[in-house]
Amino acid sequence: MDKSELKTYFHSLFAISEPVVKEITETFSYFTLDKNTVLLDKDTISTKTYFLEKGYIRSYILNEDNEEVTTNIYTAPCFVNDFLSFFKKQPTKEVYQTLTDCSFWETNFDNVQANFHNITEFREFSRLLFVINYYKLNDRLIEMASQKAETRYLNLLKLQPHIFYHVPLKIIASYLGITDSSLSRIRKEISKM
Repeated sequence: MDKSELKTYFHSLFAISEPVVKEITETFSYFTLDKNTVLLDKDTISTKTYFLEKGYIRSYILNEDNEEVTTNIYTAPCFVNDFLSFFKKQPTKEVYQTLTDCSFWETNFDNVQANFHNITEFREFSRLLFVINYYKLNDRLIEMASQKAETRYLNLLKLQPHIFYHVPLKIIASYLGITDSSLSRIRKEISKM
């Protein structure tokens, strides 16, 4: 399989030479999953890390009322994983499920560790990736605490309009921290403007 998407992603975040990217991506294997398939289940230990080449995935938890609450929506291209589980060997707290048919590249913990220890550029890339993911998580936390539902909806619509074509509105509502009916009302009000 052609690893060009995977290689392009490495180049997009960090100035890294082609031979080094080739070395890093050498151990990645390709696979696909159908829509509505669990990639990583709750209470399991993540032994692989995944690069989402095509498609959409969500992570979610079950709240005390046994309702699904979407914690994140991943859009290709990006890395998807419960990194705490992967690096600390702790059970996951979330379920990672495909929302569309998806294609992936995966590699295991030993390969990642070998890259960390042997390839300086990989360490720098990984550090940058963790900072970016922390920033996104922190930004979402602040957004959820400080913005009205309508503002969160408009931000998502502005920054990632493609999500609305591929992700069910029920999941988008959950991600925004609102009910389906609230999202429907917000969309109706905005369409009248």
